[in-house]
Amino acid sequence: MTLTRREALAALAVPAAAQNAGPPTIAGIEQTVFWPNLDGKGQTWFHPRICRIPGSPPKLLMTLQGITGSDYFHPVQWSESVDLGRTWSEPKPVPGMGRHATADGMEEGYCDTVPEYHARTGSVIAMAHNVFYRGGKLARPNDGRFAVYTVRDKDGKWGPVRRLEWVYPDASAIYTSNCSQRVTLPDGDVLVPLTFGPLGRADRGVCSVRCSFDGRELKIVHMGNTLRCSVGRGLLEPSLAQSGGVFYMTIRAENGQGFATSSKDGLNWNPMTAWAFDDGEPVAMSTTQQHWLTHSGRLFLVYTRRDAINKNVVRWRAPLWAAAVDTRKLTLIRATERVVIPMSGDGVRDGANVEHQGNFHTTAVSADESLVSTGTVTTTRWTGAVRIARIRWSRASVL
Repeated sequence: MTLTRREALAALAVPAAAQNAGPPTIAGIEQTVFWPNLDGKGQTWFHPRICRIPGSPPKLLMTLQGITGSDYFHPVQWSESVDLGRTWSEPKPVPGMGRHATADGMEEGYCDTVPEYHARTGSVIAMAHNVFYRGGKLARPNDGRFAVYTVRDKDGKWGPVRRLEWVYPDASAIYTSNCSQRVTLPDGDVLVPLTFGPLGRADRGVCSVRCSFDGRELKIVHMGNTLRCSVGRGLLEPSLAQSGGVFYMTIRAENGQGFATSSKDGLNWNPMTAWAFDDGEPVAMSTTQQHWLTHSGRLFLVYTRRDAINKNVVRWRAPLWAAAVDTRKLTLIRATERVVIPMSGDGVRDGANVEHQGNFHTTAVSADESLVSTGTVTTTRWTGAVRIARIRWSRASVL
């Protein structure tokens, strides 16, 4: 159910502890480029997503994969940094996350991988979903699409690729946590957001599930309520965050908006409200994901939106913006909005050749720095680069 903004605000009932009390701000942003392939002579990398592994020094682990066409992905790779992302090792394959032939003549692979550190076990859970190809193009089977994960243990060894088992009638066609941010709870359980749909229904719903994790296997133990918007494919790519004792979800949709909601327990979600600025102007989005960026107890959102500078860029997928969230009203504070990764190219006169930035990730890497990583592509030639914005905060936090 989708409510009006006034109805949704009345329903949120966010406690005072979660309200913004003081403001860390973005003090500066440094742009870096890795593995450029703008001339088309090498590999274009996509879905670069990073997690931080504590240690002395801490390490950063990135998963990424090549792309050569629309949703046409190559095997999942990994890279590592020991200097907080200023240099990276050459990508290597994640065992088991390549392609294999299926009985009906297709190829099955994996994409949309998100690695996240699990403190209790010292491991990294890399979650993705399966994808199918036939004749060098994306294939869309009626069923058999589901979330998968692989675990990298504290010694750096990758385990087998496993399916996240979920028997639920409304998820008979697909269920996935693709590109989504998760929340690991203090007891080691993991909150995983899912988008899912049954056979015969085009639009998907979203929910979150609570999973136990023993260092090897994720098992769903609780499911929350379902949220829906029945336009197009419905609700997609939900991402979670926790701030001030409250859980938040941001959701991609296909009705020209993005949605947000809050929860006291990370399972039972309040009715959604569409993203808008604090002056009441709606944020115009076009079926593109948003992700959370947290620092010092304050919540930020990273997103794409319509603007005069990108009016001829497909789905306004550049630049990447960030703004602080008013968690009481679930609006974006316009005065805090910054361009995180600038647009490369002319979004008015040559929008077709602008590098798209709509698939990205955020990571806190130190007490005073966060990274936003994206793999850009020009869809005319499928060229691009891995672009990383290093955000420097105005005050330090505690990781």
